[in-house]
Amino acid sequence: MRHLRQRRFILRAACILLFLQLCLIVGHARFKQPNDEYQGRRTGLRSSVDGPVVIFGYTGHEDSSEVAIFFQEENFYYLSGYDYPGAALVLIPDLPEKPHEGPHEILYIPPHNRGEEKWEGTKPSPGDPDILTKTGFEAVKPFANLRGDLAELAKTYSNFYTELPPKHEEGYPHLTIWNKWLRDAVPQAEVQDVTKTLSPMRLIKSQGELDLMQKAIDASIDAHFDAMKHMRPGMFEYQIAARMKEIHELAGCSREAYAPIVGSGFNSTVLHYSRLNDQIKAGDIVVMDVGGEYGGYAADITRTLPATGKFTARQREIYEIVLEAQNAALAAVKPGARLYDGPGNLQEIVTNYFNSHGHDKQGKPLGKYYIHGVSHYLGLNVHDVGDRDRPLEAGMVITVEPGLYIPEENIGVRIEDDVLVTKDGYQILTARLPRTVEEIEKIMAEGRKEEKKHPQKTD
Repeated sequence: MRHLRQRRFILRAACILLFLQLCLIVGHARFKQPNDEYQGRRTGLRSSVDGPVVIFGYTGHEDSSEVAIFFQEENFYYLSGYDYPGAALVLIPDLPEKPHEGPHEILYIPPHNRGEEKWEGTKPSPGDPDILTKTGFEAVKPFANLRGDLAELAKTYSNFYTELPPKHEEGYPHLTIWNKWLRDAVPQAEVQDVTKTLSPMRLIKSQGELDLMQKAIDASIDAHFDAMKHMRPGMFEYQIAARMKEIHELAGCSREAYAPIVGSGFNSTVLHYSRLNDQIKAGDIVVMDVGGEYGGYAADITRTLPATGKFTARQREIYEIVLEAQNAALAAVKPGARLYDGPGNLQEIVTNYFNSHGHDKQGKPLGKYYIHGVSHYLGLNVHDVGDRDRPLEAGMVITVEPGLYIPEENIGVRIEDDVLVTKDGYQILTARLPRTVEEIEKIMAEGRKEEKKHPQKTD
C-alpha cells in the first residue's frame, strides 16, 4: 500500500512538472529575442550614420476597432524588441569630431496611466526600477522629453535620420504624421532616410531570427498537413482556412502573416482570392496560400490540392510543370544569384520553363499564364523590405513560388516554399511539407482512411 502511494505521488509530481513545462513553453512562445540581439543592431546602425536616428513606434490608435490587437511598427521592433504603444527611440552616433556625453541609445515611453491600465493591463514606465534591464537601453525617458532632447541634439548635428514616408502612404499615415512632427521639432536640420541603411540590415537574418521564422514555418506546415488530411468536396473554403488558423494559434502564432487564400475551382486562378465563400466541389483544384506569424516573423507557404484527393490527368500535367519550374529556380539559388535582374535570374528561369513545357487548349505556350513574380524576401513582413534586384547573399530568406493560372480551365497551381540562402547554395525551410503529386495524394488518402476508422459525429 505504501509503495502504491509512492508511485501515485511520483506520477502526480511528474504530471505537475509536465504541466509546468508546457506552461513555460506557451508562456515564452511569443517572447522577443535577448536584449543583446537588439542592442547589436542598434550599434550597427549607429556606426553607419553621421547624425541621430529617430524611429517612432505605433501609437495604438492606428486601428480603433473593437477587435484591434496592437502590433508594433516593424523597424522600431527590429531595433528595440519593445512591443507597447506610444514609444520612440533615439540613437546617437559615436563621432570623434562630435563627442556626445551621455547615453547613445535612448527609449522614450509614456509614464504609467493607472486608469488606462485597469482596462489594458500594466505597461512599462520610465520610472520602473528594472526598466533598463527589461528594455536593454542605456536610458529610458518619458516620451514628453523627446522634443526638447531633439532640439538640444540639433545644436550639434545637422543631419537626422528617420523613416521617410512613401509618395502615397497607404492606410494609416504613420510615417507622414511623425515626419511632420520631427521636422517641426528640428526645423534647421536635414532629415534623411534611414531605411537605406536599415533595410539591408534586415535582409540578413541572425540565428535568433531564423529560429523564430522556423517556428512560424513549422506551425504553418502542420496546418497544411491538416488541410491535406481533411479536405473534402462539400466543405467551404473558409472551413479549411479556419482549421489552419486554429493550428497556427495553438502553436503560438500571434496572428496570420497575411489574409489566408483558399481558392477552389475558378478561384484557384485568382492570385489574392480572400473571400473564401465558395463550396469546394468534386473535381476542383484548390490553392492554399496560408501562413502564420510567430514572434513577429512570417511564414509564407502555398500548396495546391485536388479536392477529391486525386489529380485529374490535366491537373497533374499542369502541377508537375509548375513543380519542375520551381525545382529549376531552386537549383539556381546561391550567393550571387539574382531574383529578377541580370541574365539567368530566377524569374527568367521560370518563365523560360513555362514557355518550353506544355500548352494551353489552343496549343500555345503556358508562359502567358504566369502572371506574378517568382520570389520576395521574407522576415518581419511577409513581403519583407529590400532591393529585389541586388544579388543574393547568405543569410537572406526568400520565397520561391512559380504558378500557372488558366481561368478557362478552372486550373490554378502555385507551389511556394521558404528558402534560406546559404554560403554554398540554399536550404528549404519548408522541406518537411511534401511537394510531389505522389506524396500529396498519399497523405490525402491516409486522411480518408483515418476518417473511416474514426468517423466524425454530425449530430
